[in-house]
Amino acid sequence: MSETGAKRTSAKKKAREIARLLRPERPDYAYLKDVFRHLRAELEVSVPGPSRRLPWVPTEEQVRAFYEAVWRTRRTADLVLIKTFLYTGVRVSELVVIRLADVDLDACQIRVNLGKGSKDRVVPFPGSFRETLALHIRQRRREGGTYLFESSWKRRYSDWGIRRMLERYTELAGIDHTVSPHKLRHFLLTWLKKQGVDDALIQPYSGHASRQSLEVYSRLALGEAQQEYDRVIARFPV
Repeated sequence: MSETGAKRTSAKKKAREIARLLRPERPDYAYLKDVFRHLRAELEVSVPGPSRRLPWVPTEEQVRAFYEAVWRTRRTADLVLIKTFLYTGVRVSELVVIRLADVDLDACQIRVNLGKGSKDRVVPFPGSFRETLALHIRQRRREGGTYLFESSWKRRYSDWGIRRMLERYTELAGIDHTVSPHKLRHFLLTWLKKQGVDDALIQPYSGHASRQSLEVYSRLALGEAQQEYDRVIARFPV
């Protein structure tokens, strides 16, 4: 039954009825698209616009609770992975291909190779994270590793494996919404914005690059963005 109470033919059956009418004319995709555009107009059916609901972003308290859940497990590699997400805002597809050679401990930067849009970029991490990351890298090299994060079978982590890991920690933290890799990225970029960091200084690290933004961002030195990041990151909740 429809919302108005009138009984409707099943969508599949109605499609067959329409197909019988249209089949002799051998319609192509463009013709069908135009037919259904006019059909919507005849039936006064409006096309719903995109949802205007803002995406859920974890609060600072939730991020602290999430990190505490990881900390309680004493799984050092997981702690380093979570902090890498939180401090750099890299995408999960970018994180799994970071090699040990991509980390510059002196400059506190990580090179992201072939990120979104097949573009390389450099992302920062705070000086306070350098020693922890250095110890992790030393251990990885002792084990003959190539990537920053690998399993005990010397295989780099998968997107799916990391998402499952974050789901488990979300449950341990008692958070209703799943804290996915994208939510950690979104939290960092939103947090930097709340600290008053200009979009033009966030962009070199975010990997966003529209035609309009590139005209602005291309005039900014990466060093300037790094200075602004270093200035505010001391207030980061983790």
